[in-house]
Amino acid sequence: MSSNSKIPVGVLGATGMVGQSFVKFLENHPWFEMVWAGASDRSAGKLYSEATQWRLDGAMPARVAALTVQPCEPSPQAPKLVFSAMDASVATEIERAFADAGHLVVSNSKNHRMESDVPLLVPEINWDHLSLIRIQRERRGWKGGIATNPNCSTVALTMGLAPLAQFGIAKVLATTMQAISGAGYPGVPSMDIMANVIPFIGGEEGKMEIETQKILGRLAGDHIEPLPAVVSAHCNRVPVVDGHLVAVSVSLEKRLTREELLAAYENFTAEPQRLGLPSAPPKPVLYLHEDNRPQPRRDALRDNGMTVTVGRLRECPVLDWKFVCLGHNTIRGAAGAAVLNAELLKAQGFLD
Repeated sequence: MSSNSKIPVGVLGATGMVGQSFVKFLENHPWFEMVWAGASDRSAGKLYSEATQWRLDGAMPARVAALTVQPCEPSPQAPKLVFSAMDASVATEIERAFADAGHLVVSNSKNHRMESDVPLLVPEINWDHLSLIRIQRERRGWKGGIATNPNCSTVALTMGLAPLAQFGIAKVLATTMQAISGAGYPGVPSMDIMANVIPFIGGEEGKMEIETQKILGRLAGDHIEPLPAVVSAHCNRVPVVDGHLVAVSVSLEKRLTREELLAAYENFTAEPQRLGLPSAPPKPVLYLHEDNRPQPRRDALRDNGMTVTVGRLRECPVLDWKFVCLGHNTIRGAAGAAVLNAELLKAQGFLD
């Protein structure tokens, strides 16, 4: 696709940390071009450069810096495709208004994730769930629709489990070590997190448990039948900047050897790779054989932050198997995940 035929896109909540991650991830995207930025009333009417305190590495993209920030309201000027980085306190009605007006909203917010007719997407796992957008249009009368991506820790967990799903997942115990960037800006006070671990992240454990069941569940016409597995999560904040590490124990319905499971990781590929989507990594789940990997500082940014790395697969004396997986929380767990979702929307004809 040539640069003069790129699809125009917008970002709701563009001035915040997640919004800035969208701006950075979309820079030089081969299919999409950010032409519209929406934010709160106090930012609307200002240039993006005036309304935004840029917190990411590198300079603010010059073309986006020159955009005039718009109110987060549907309008003829807003592109058909918009990404939402809205705070949960305001996202519900704004995202619904855009969907009703004919926009496709790809949301990073939690508000609509568990609604029965809203797809909660990890494209390598449940790309077929996108058909729920047609159910939204039938039920709600929307001209557009909403697709969501999961909580950042859920993405790492479900991708680590995805190659094993063919063997039947019965029980999952997951313990996270989550980076401070997952708390947004300014995040966790330094006096709390430096040389420390905080064994609580509000609402995180419940989200990981139910989101995992929905993502790994089965499309059944107009709804998702959740994965009939028990999922238990322990969530911890650790003094790491980027990258959520998850220690996982899993019970499977089939008895397998370690070599069979390693082959499942090695051979795992999915619809985004078959379609050649631009943000899809060549190996969405990469197994690392070193005893001490994956590590956030060394592995979180693999393939532009879109690859989930796995390691330390071994037998578990309580369940069947245990391993460690790692995902970049602000890329694969937020902006990059949503952009990949939008690429899948385009590939499946929703943007035609």
